[in-house]
Amino acid sequence: MDWGSVIGLILAVAGIILGQKLEGGNVGSLLQFAAFLIVMFGTFGAVLVQTPTKTFIQGLKMLKKVFKKPVDDKRELIKRILVWSNFARKEGIFMLEPFLKRETDPFIIKGMRLMIDGTPPEKIREICAIDIYFHEVQMRSAAKVWDAAGGYAPTVGILGAVLGLIHVMENLSDPSKLGSGIAVAFVATIYGVGFANLIFLPIANKLKAHIQSELKTHEMLLNAWVSIANGDHPRIVEERLDSYLDKPH
Repeated sequence: MDWGSVIGLILAVAGIILGQKLEGGNVGSLLQFAAFLIVMFGTFGAVLVQTPTKTFIQGLKMLKKVFKKPVDDKRELIKRILVWSNFARKEGIFMLEPFLKRETDPFIIKGMRLMIDGTPPEKIREICAIDIYFHEVQMRSAAKVWDAAGGYAPTVGILGAVLGLIHVMENLSDPSKLGSGIAVAFVATIYGVGFANLIFLPIANKLKAHIQSELKTHEMLLNAWVSIANGDHPRIVEERLDSYLDKPH
C-alpha cells in the first residue's frame, strides 16, 4: 500500500470538511447526491466520448497503481543482469536458456530470446525500442483518461450549478424548494473543481510517474542486452547500468 497516496487523499478531503466546520457551515450540506451524479456521470461520459473503450477501461484499471507501493527493483534486476553477463562471457551467450526459463516478464523474455537466438545487437535495439515506444504510447493514452477527467470536471460542475439555478428559478413561488436548488448549484461547482484538482489530476500525475519508472527499467534492460550481445566485459555492463540507479543528492 502506498500510504503517501492514501494520506494525501485523506488530507485533501479532511481539509475541505474542517474548513466547512470552522466557517460554521453544516458538513451535511456538502453531501448532495444530485450534484455528485451530475459531475461524475457528466465527466466520465465526456471522457468516454473522446476515448476508445479499451483505453478507457485500461485507464480505470490503472487506478490501483496509485495506491500500490511503487517497487524500485532496479538494483535486484542489475544483479541478475550481471549474472547473465558473466555467464554469457564464460559459457557463451547461447547458454543463457536456463536463465530465460526463470523469467515471467514478457519484455524480459522477448529481449533474452532475441539475445540467445544470436540476433545482432543493432536489431535487438531496434526491435525492443519499438516495443518500448508502443508500450509507452498505450500506457500514456490510458493515463490521459484521468487528465481528461480533470479537465472536464470543473466545466461539468458549472453545468450542475446552472441546472441548480434553473431549478431555483422554476420554484420562486415555493420558498421551500429554493434551498435545495441553491445547494445543488454551489455544491456541484465544489464537486467539479474539487474532484479535478484533488483527485483526478493527482491520479494522472502519479500514473505518469509510474510509467516513467517502468520505461526507465525497460531502457536499462535494452542497453544491457545490447552490451551483452556485443560481448562487453561485465564491468563495463555494470558501469552502464549504474547510471540508471537513483543517486542521493
